[in-house]
Formats: sequence, C-alpha cells, structure tokens
Amino acid sequence: MIELRGLGKTFRSKSGAHEALKDINLVIDDGDIFGIIGLSGAGKSTLVRCINLLEWPTSGEIFFKGESITRRGFKIPEYREKVGMVFQQFNLFQNMNVLDNCMVGQIRVAGRDRDESRAIALECLEKVGMAMFINAKPRQLSGGQQQRVAIARALCMQPDALLFDEPTSALDPETVGEVLKVISQLAHTGLTLIVVTHEMAFAREVSDRVVFMDGGVIAEQGKPGGHLHKPEVG
Repeated sequence: MIELRGLGKTFRSKSGAHEALKDINLVIDDGDIFGIIGLSGAGKSTLVRCINLLEWPTSGEIFFKGESITRRGFKIPEYREKVGMVFQQFNLFQNMNVLDNCMVGQIRVAGRDRDESRAIALECLEKVGMAMFINAKPRQLSGGQQQRVAIARALCMQPDALLFDEPTSALDPETVGEVLKVISQLAHTGLTLIVVTHEMAFAREVSDRVVFMDGGVIAEQGKPGGHLHKPEVG
C-alpha cells in the first residue's frame, strides 16, 4: 500500500542543518499492523509526518498504491482522506462538541451531507466507546477520552490506513490502556495501521512487523520477537 524509496528529510535553521531521516526504504502492505519504535529524536515522528505529507521530504519518493504522492500535481487532500493521522495532542476543535468534531471533516472535505455524516460519526464513536459523550466539549473529557474521539474522527473519513504519532505520550498512565485497547481492536478490522509508540509490549503483541529507528535510519526491521527485547544498533 505504501512504499518509501530513499526517503530523506533535512531540517535547516540558523544554527545549521539536521538530517532527521536518511535513505529510508520501506514497504507497508495492505492490512499491515506496523510498529515504529526507537529513542526520542530517532526520526519516528518525522517519518510518519512525511508519509502524511505534513512534512515534505527533502529527497526520495513516497508511493501510495503504486502512485507517487510527491510528484507535481498530486491531490494531497484526497490522499489524506485515505491515509488518516492521529496526533499526540488530539487536535480536537475546542469550540465543537464531540459529534461535530467527527462530522466537520466529512462535510467539508468528503462532501457528505449532514445525515450521512452524523450516522457515520455515531457508528465510529460507538466503536471507540464514546457514543454517550456526543454533546460534550473536549475540555469536559479526560485525555484518554479525547484521544478516542480523535481516533473516531479519523475513522469517520473511512481511510485505508491510519498513522498514529505517539498516541499515548500525552496521557496519564491510567488512561494509556484504554487507548491501546481501541488500537488493538482496530488491528483486527483489516485496516492498515502505522503506529509510532514507546509502548514496547504493545508493539510486540499487536504488530505484524516492527521497525527500530536510530539516528534517522532504520537500524532493524522484521517480525516482533527477539530484537524487540535486545535491539542492536549498527
């Protein structure tokens, strides 16, 4: 479904250049549950942000279902409907209730009418256990509840793949489990999931394949197992 060829990303500032990603080559198949692990600053978040084109690669190419998404004229909004993103900080609209948060993208981006958008939103909120909170504003919810709404919002666009950028890093320990449970349930639906996480046990138990990143490169990749217990960087 997604292929990265020679992907590189360099950030430039007055203090100099930082090469965040270096010659990344990766193939993510349809239906894969793909875990990305590594220390802070290894390039994990930059990688998924490049896949969603929130960061533009400095070099290399990204392909989605065989089509280059980095070519001139590619329709990025349509691509983002198919490859959704769940962020660390939820990014919910604070002036909207839960239901409207899950409807607005469907109406404005996907062009659905309100009745269809509402029906899809209610179905997705039910999947993540948040249907009873449709009239609540984000500030009235816990961090775990807000993240579950953010997942429901992404699901409302009926994507082919979902990218998770450290979905539990902003949560307190008591609410981490409820979000990981939702992601685990999604892993059995056939949806392609790419999950950046520090939760090693979760990556080991849920992922079909795991990438270990270090210093902007893929140090190891493969099926979850021994290398998760003793990753070797080299």
